[in-house]
Amino acid sequence: MKPSACVILPTYNEAGNVGSLIPRIFEKADEIPTHDLHVLVVDDNSPDGTPDIVRTLMASYENLHLITGPKQGLGEAYKRGMDYALRELSPDIVFEMDADGQHDPDLIPVFAYLASHDIGLVIGSRFAPGGATPDFLLRRRVLSLAGNWMIRVMGGLGGIHDCTSGYRCIRTDLLRKCDLRHLATRGYSFQSSLLCELLRNKAKVVEVPMVFHRRAHGQSKLTLRDQVEFLANVARLRIRRSEEFIKFILVGLSGIFVNLGFYLLFQRKIGLPFALASPPAIELSILWNFFLNNAWTFRNRRTGVSLRSRLLRFHAVAGLAGVANYGTFLTLVSGLHVYDVLANLAGIGVGVLINYFINSIWTWHELTPA
Repeated sequence: MKPSACVILPTYNEAGNVGSLIPRIFEKADEIPTHDLHVLVVDDNSPDGTPDIVRTLMASYENLHLITGPKQGLGEAYKRGMDYALRELSPDIVFEMDADGQHDPDLIPVFAYLASHDIGLVIGSRFAPGGATPDFLLRRRVLSLAGNWMIRVMGGLGGIHDCTSGYRCIRTDLLRKCDLRHLATRGYSFQSSLLCELLRNKAKVVEVPMVFHRRAHGQSKLTLRDQVEFLANVARLRIRRSEEFIKFILVGLSGIFVNLGFYLLFQRKIGLPFALASPPAIELSILWNFFLNNAWTFRNRRTGVSLRSRLLRFHAVAGLAGVANYGTFLTLVSGLHVYDVLANLAGIGVGVLINYFINSIWTWHELTPA
């Protein structure tokens, strides 16, 4: 008897889409010789008749299942669906898939093949090379890219291109290690939270490029509450990884003393002019910060980047942060007439954040798990 695979479809008012999507999914069953394909619809008591359409289709597809419940958001629907699937259907792999027709069922056999060859998480990626979002307006594309960047940085997700994709295939031996009940998000941020949880459990990840089209029928369910929750979740992910950030700050503080110490040595003891004493002190503090960050702050990262390249990148980022620091200072003092000490502190803060974020995702770029 073949193991099963389960496609989980959360729905709310998708009457215009499920009637055509579900047959398209089952058409792919013959292309997955390793698994029996099931589809589980998790409906949030849609008032438009979505559950009735699914029940009608159940007469034609014995592997089609339906559970209903209160409308509590996309994340809660996925939690209910995954819990039911693991408990009642015992699949080897589960798929996350939108019910609005934006995810191409043709990729299901590709995902299943990869998952059956020891890939714990397969992601349908809009932003990996070969992926596309041809129907996105510029504003939505910018927001999506910015959101993905924030999740990558705050969650430490390394080289993953699409951190918020809703089209995935997950091995259930990996999913069972995740504490779904305590994932803090109820809405669309569930996707990024689950991704972080899967990677925390050492998931091997492959991204498959996909073309993401606009929905065929109905309206997007993304609400202001979902957007607020997304921002809150970004902060939560940062807190979970705060140890690295704290170490980076401590290294930076130690670098101030290194800078000052060498400046005093060169200027007071050796007698160099001010203009000549400062540059070597700055360079020595940069070297100090680099080697201490390399040996302590980011020591657990697999980068695949040579020490020399990391050092050159660190210098480049330091230069960029210095320009941003100075630019912030001048803007606040000259343009907004802010007290110079406060403006200087604000500039330092901007420089620190730029230093940390760019060094985190570029200098000590973490390889995608594979």
